Amino acid sequence: MISSTIREEVALALREATTTGKPITPLATRWPALEVADAYAIQRENIEGRVRAGATIRGHKVGLSSRAMQEMMGVHEPDYGHLLDEMFVFEGQRVAIAELIQPRVEIEVAFVLGAPLPKRGCNAADVIRATEFILPSIEIIDSRIADWKIGIVDTIADNASSARVVLGGNPVRLSDVDVRNIGASLRLNGDIVETGTAAAVLGNPVTSVAWLAQTIGEFDVALEPGHVVLPGSCTRAVPVRAGDAVRADFDTLGHVEVSFS
Repeated sequence: MISSTIREEVALALREATTTGKPITPLATRWPALEVADAYAIQRENIEGRVRAGATIRGHKVGLSSRAMQEMMGVHEPDYGHLLDEMFVFEGQRVAIAELIQPRVEIEVAFVLGAPLPKRGCNAADVIRATEFILPSIEIIDSRIADWKIGIVDTIADNASSARVVLGGNPVRLSDVDVRNIGASLRLNGDIVETGTAAAVLGNPVTSVAWLAQTIGEFDVALEPGHVVLPGSCTRAVPVRAGDAVRADFDTLGHVEVSFS
């Protein structure tokens, strides 16, 4: 564990990277004693600062929940982050690359809750009962760590590498589909560059949502009605740059698109 003074120092470094657009070296390089518990405390500190500045928590995300993403990032366990209202982008809007550092896109089945989830002992049945509908989504991830050279403490402290979220407009009841078997493809400028299924997310994205509810419940935080939950990517993340157009196509869920300027 590190002291509260050093945690504040790390949190400030991440905020400055966001403000300046200049990424920093991996956190463990500068602060080798940093542990997972420290990283979550740093994440919460920066999120609480954004909330005090006027942002609203609108959900949470699970990161690194698929083997493809764990292998890509060199980590071996999931993590979570917060979704703020200012992160959501309407489909059809253009995202300015200049507002980001080194963005990548992922495609996910987004869960929208109609009821709260228990903080303790949440299971798949709880998630199924509480989910009002699911949506196609594109998550735009970004890292304040140079060259995406992240370990688990880097991505946790960095709010699970969150940046933007784009939700599609075709809500589907969870009871109407076998969410595990939803196939998805990611198109970049018209070309399919990644394909996968929702089962890549811990075997079932419902499991990922239950894991999230239990994990944040340890901090006495609950997933609430109306919250959007991103359970993890169906595919590897793909880098994007200005001028790119991204489309995600999902079996039974339709598609969602975003472009970059």
